[in-house]
Amino acid sequence: MKLQIDSIDPNANVIQSYGPGQVKIRADVYHASLIVTPTKIISDWPPQSFHDLDASYFAALVALEPELVILGTGKYLRFPSPAVTRALIDANIGFEVMDTGAACRTYNILMSEGRKVVAALLMIEEEPALA
Repeated sequence: MKLQIDSIDPNANVIQSYGPGQVKIRADVYHASLIVTPTKIISDWPPQSFHDLDASYFAALVALEPELVILGTGKYLRFPSPAVTRALIDANIGFEVMDTGAACRTYNILMSEGRKVVAALLMIEEEPALA
C-alpha cells in the first residue's frame, strides 16, 4: 500500500509504502526487519520473526530515547510478553503493538506531528503460494 503524507521535513524518514516482505523508505526498499526513526534507519535489526524477539532488542531501543516505540509484528497482530519489553517499561517509554502495515501508517502520522517515535518493524510475511 502506498502512503502519502504532505508537509513533512523533506529529510525525515517517511515510510512511502509497504507490502508482503518489504517496506519502502525514500528510494530504498527493505526486505528484512528494521528500526525507523525520523532521522535514522537501522536496517540490520536482528529479529527476523516474532518468535526471535527477546529483551536485548528492546533494551537497545532505549538508547534511541524515543517517547514511543511502535512494534510492527508482521502480517498478524501478536503481543510479546512483558518480560521481553521490560526495558521500555522501566525507561517510561510508551509502547504500542500493531501489525506492520498499521505500524507504518501510525509511525508516519506521529512522525509528521513531530513526535519522537521509533518504529520497530518485522516484515510482513510473503503471501503463501496457491497450490
